[in-house]
Amino acid sequence: MATILFDGIAYGMLLFVLACGLSVTLGLMNFINLAHGAFAMLGGYVTAILMSRWQVPFFLCLPAAFLAAAAVGLVLERILYRQLYRRSPLDQVLFSIGIVFMAMAAADYLMGSEQQIIQLPDYLRGRVEVLGIGIGIYRALIIVICGVLVLVLQGVLARTRFGSRLRAAVDDPRAARGLGIRVDTVFAVTFAMGSGLAGLGGALGAEILGVDPTFPLKYMIYFLIVVTVGGTSSLTGPFLAALLLGIADVAGKYYVPAAGSFVIYTVMIVVLLLRPQGLFARGGGR
Repeated sequence: MATILFDGIAYGMLLFVLACGLSVTLGLMNFINLAHGAFAMLGGYVTAILMSRWQVPFFLCLPAAFLAAAAVGLVLERILYRQLYRRSPLDQVLFSIGIVFMAMAAADYLMGSEQQIIQLPDYLRGRVEVLGIGIGIYRALIIVICGVLVLVLQGVLARTRFGSRLRAAVDDPRAARGLGIRVDTVFAVTFAMGSGLAGLGGALGAEILGVDPTFPLKYMIYFLIVVTVGGTSSLTGPFLAALLLGIADVAGKYYVPAAGSFVIYTVMIVVLLLRPQGLFARGGGR
């Protein structure tokens, strides 16, 4: 039971890293970016290529995946996404879905349709026994990285001048510009950060989830569930939702394998029946 709980926490942490960028763009920027998974796929492919073809150490691949996804996100934001900020949610959904299919086609053309699975270094494989609990070394690493990431992101968004400027830019762009805030720059940096976080999640999840051209569609529903159940007022909601859903998913697949894939949807339905706005409802704002 304890091992299942540990694996569920690790899976939930991974879900959070994959989804927290969407939480930033959707919750703080009010922009529906369903192409979020494409940036995660990019991070996974960058990691797979660097490790398999150029033998780059795994820990160097993580910042490379973040930077690659952030750079692509920044370029797309400047060229395409910025045109959609004030458009209707339907326009944003249709546009980002188009980006998803374009990314899938490009990945299939460049990398082929087969799944890319990375080989972790020996020191990250296997399990160790701690107080009778089988702890996967790599999953423990994911928990540590994600825990640090949660603290850093929450601190940046809640306690720094940049976080204050972002909230001001979203709530009232005209007033923010009048105060000297460069709204376009704030949005560009935020979108790039969210894309980079998706790339980092894709790099961390490449060994567990695998990476193939269908990745953006395959895991889109998981990203949306995390953000929907957690709410969009802060990162705390998606973080707790990711942990809850990760534990429920792993436990469900272990105890009721015939229906394990549906457990995560059952949890989502129950939570939304009790809390229609998610675990943490969004407060004021535009």
